[in-house]
Order: sequence, then C-alpha cells, then structure tokens
Amino acid sequence: MRIASAAILALLLAAWTPAGAQQVCSASSSPVSFGLYDPQSSATIDNAGSISVTCQATVSLLMAYTVKLSSGNSGALTQRKMLSGATSLNYQVYTDAARSSIWGDGSSGTSFITDGYLLQVLTPVVKHYTVYGRVPGSQNVKAGSYLDTLTILITY
Repeated sequence: MRIASAAILALLLAAWTPAGAQQVCSASSSPVSFGLYDPQSSATIDNAGSISVTCQATVSLLMAYTVKLSSGNSGALTQRKMLSGATSLNYQVYTDAARSSIWGDGSSGTSFITDGYLLQVLTPVVKHYTVYGRVPGSQNVKAGSYLDTLTILITY
C-alpha cells in the first residue's frame, strides 16, 4: 500500500509496483469557489467543486482506494477556516449534497470516499467525486480574499 498526497489545487501522482505490475494513480481538482460573502446576511453560501481520480495499470487488476481531505488552515477537520491575513472565515466541505457528512480522514466523526474498480491493461479509468462546500452566514469578517488549501490523500 502506498500513500500519496498533494495540494487540492495541484496534481497528485504516485506509483506502486506489486509483483512486477506498474500502477499509477493521480488526482486533480476544481476548487470550491464561494463568490462574494455578505457578513450582514444570515444566509449560507453553498457551492461545489470536484476531485477526479485517474488510475492506470500495465495489467488488469482490481483497484481499491480511499480519498481523504486534510483540515487545511484550521488544523481541525470539523472547523475549517479560510484566511485573509489574520482574519478567518469558517466553512466546511462535505461528501454529500445534503451537507451532512464532513469530508475528512475518518477521525473526529468525519467521512471519506472509498471506491474501486477493475483496471484494464493500459486504459486509464477516471472517477469523479463532487466536493460540496458551505460557508455559514452571519460571520463578522473584514473585506478581503479568503483562501484555504486542502490536501488530497489517496491511499491504494
């Protein structure tokens, strides 16, 4: 088993060689962009991004993997924060459209994606996963550009 990670806005590439067969998996993402935030509004802002996982092998084999996300700037999976200088804006990302299952690493009550499929010889297989984001309303924050970077962790 090999564990590999990269920034959510970057490309992830790792290789594992069992019994002479080469297997390569990579991840790419489109970020969750929340647009303009009004600190005087109690409305939440929901939006979505995506993570794509591509795997390819030199022989057919069953591919199983997990997709986990880091805590980002906050250091806490259950309370993620985007930063603009020293000011923070709370947000969260989820594995489901109902936004009831926090996407993390399985600790602190968070969830992650587990998937798999049969790889074909030299034919890449791509799977897409939606990242559901939410910024709660009524946060008293300064004007600015708020950003957080999450790490995608694929274990296969």
